[in-house]
Amino acid sequence: MHFYCVSGLAVAADLLLPGLNALAAEPAAPDVTIRSGAVPDALTNPGSTGLTWQIADRSFLLRIPGIARFLLNEGREIIYAAEPGGDPADIPVFVLGTVFGILLHQREQVVLHASAVRVGNKAILFCGPSGSGKSTLAAALSKRGYPLLTDDICAISIEAQGARRGVPLVHPDGRQLKLWAQAIDRLDLGASRRNPVRSRLEKFYVEPDRAHGGALLLGAAYILREARPPLTPGIEAPNAVDAALLLRRNAYRPQLVMRMDQKAGYFHAATTVANAAGVFHLTRRLDFADMPLVIGWLERHWLDIGLLEKAA
Repeated sequence: MHFYCVSGLAVAADLLLPGLNALAAEPAAPDVTIRSGAVPDALTNPGSTGLTWQIADRSFLLRIPGIARFLLNEGREIIYAAEPGGDPADIPVFVLGTVFGILLHQREQVVLHASAVRVGNKAILFCGPSGSGKSTLAAALSKRGYPLLTDDICAISIEAQGARRGVPLVHPDGRQLKLWAQAIDRLDLGASRRNPVRSRLEKFYVEPDRAHGGALLLGAAYILREARPPLTPGIEAPNAVDAALLLRRNAYRPQLVMRMDQKAGYFHAATTVANAAGVFHLTRRLDFADMPLVIGWLERHWLDIGLLEKAA
């Protein structure tokens, strides 16, 4: 077995999970077990179904055509079975992506499609769909000296802290970045490039310059937008109602939030996050040449909202 920390959870897996750093010691009691085994073609009496998935009580069956079938039980176990003709080397990327995101939903955690870095002693989130530049921005900030907290999937728990109720904590993921070859070249990260994410894809794991391993209070969340007319580049704050809605829209696999009866929980969590931390639009051109400019905007904004201290 191999042992990892994923989204703050101790994981024991019978397969190597590229892109994760292994734990130095076996955990006393893993939170999640990942193993190969028998996976049914269908669940008995499913309460909800989709094109490639079924839900029955606390079990979730997912089929990735040509790759594998996955059975998730009670947020504690992932059983996988390869599909005929599939490449077993492709299974880990789905385990760590869609499958683990669903498992976090089973555990009733808030899961955002976001990457995060540490600024001061707070977590800063960059939310957006695939292709919006979350990982690229997190990589550039890591190179700038801001430790990576998580990439692509961000687990948040709402916890009490002292006399404060409803404090959002962002959990570390232990993941390496996943970047396209072009981004690696433009950010000069060739020395940190590791294995391909999938066969026949020009996307690679990249070891961040710095990483942070503990849960952090959420300091701010930025919703990424491309600067297309009528949108203008810069950082701006939506109103409080829109901020909560924007966070809900950036849930990981948002259609499953309703199917797994978590809509009310996400509404509460999004409102709590919006009230406890700033939520902002970050609008910029998707151009590597603008990266220093965007990082400058962010650092000035962090000074303005008290996440960074001004130099003496």
